[in-house]
Amino acid sequence: MTKISTRIAFALIAALALSSCGNTIRGMGKDASNTVDATQDAANDVAN
Repeated sequence: MTKISTRIAFALIAALALSSCGNTIRGMGKDASNTVDATQDAANDVAN
């Protein structure tokens, strides 16, 4: 019974860790997109 409990606990911890990574990667994508937009806006301001 202890081995089953340990495996269930490990699976839950792994699922939590993987979901956290997914949110982090999604946030990094948004940050990169915002950086590109800001750079393009700055370049347009300099050009005009």
